[in-house]
Amino acid sequence: MNESKYILVTGGAGYIGSHTVVELIQHGFVPVIIDDFSNSTEQVIDGLMEITRADIIVRKVDVCDFAKTKSIFEEFRFDGVIHFAAFKAVGESVKEPLNYYKNNLVGLINILDLAKEYEVKNIVFSSSCTVYGSPDGSRIVSEETKLQQATSPYGNTKRIGEQIISDLIKSGGDTKVLSLRYFNPVGAHSSALIGELPMGKPNNLMPIVTQSGIGKIGKIIVYGNDYNTLDGTCVRDYVHVVDVADAHVKGLSWLMKQENSLEEYINIGTGKGTSVLEIIHVFERISNTKLNWSFGPRREGDVEEIYADASKAMEILEWKSNKTVEDAVSDAWNWELKMKND
Repeated sequence: MNESKYILVTGGAGYIGSHTVVELIQHGFVPVIIDDFSNSTEQVIDGLMEITRADIIVRKVDVCDFAKTKSIFEEFRFDGVIHFAAFKAVGESVKEPLNYYKNNLVGLINILDLAKEYEVKNIVFSSSCTVYGSPDGSRIVSEETKLQQATSPYGNTKRIGEQIISDLIKSGGDTKVLSLRYFNPVGAHSSALIGELPMGKPNNLMPIVTQSGIGKIGKIIVYGNDYNTLDGTCVRDYVHVVDVADAHVKGLSWLMKQENSLEEYINIGTGKGTSVLEIIHVFERISNTKLNWSFGPRREGDVEEIYADASKAMEILEWKSNKTVEDAVSDAWNWELKMKND
């Protein structure tokens, strides 16, 4: 086998995973996707091949299947792993907690176990701002912000995942792990060949907005209008998915330069909050489409306002978000229109 830098990307056909595969190829890496396609479709691979003009290595494997995952480590010599594969719907995790704990934690443990056995030292873990729970006092959170109790089983799987990694690092060895805690990834690739593809009813705001825009789903309910925010609606840090993908490649490259075992946590966000109503208004302006929406009661588990202090990402990874909320809305809308036309 040639001296290609093979990078295992678990869940590489998913939303953030697929965009990261594009960035990896553009930076000279050779991604190897493993995905069970439980929350993605095989058409994503066609989109990846069209964007990158490269052959995409993909194996249909569930990371919870230890033997099959091990066979991939036998087949390739990896320089690093980016671990995305996980269930990620907050609401669903409340209804099906055992599924979430089993899938998200067993998958991670298998990857850490095999990385150790096959001496793969560089691991980027897909974490989440949900580890901060509902932060006390400050609306802007840094990596030093005290972690609160997670508001959902999904968030708790990310928090426990970070704890498992921490215990592994403390046990000795030479593994290096970077946990990227990202805020709200939105948008799509500018080619409109890959984007967010929710299975069934979407849970995230952006696909709800774009699907409502094309008439795929009906009225949008904005949960709560009496929060202590600029316009009374919840505020989040929406970061373009291509910027998030870029952070993974910069993170992996940084890890490869580090000599000793380590664990590091870095926020990935824009450092700016945008409200639910602001997203709706930006969409209406960009798409020239009036949305049908109304206020509903607050939703249990929703954090009022949270956005990232992303200065550590700049300091350590030399990463910052380059794309705006307008870019994200525009790209997400183009992706939605392309899916409709297809």
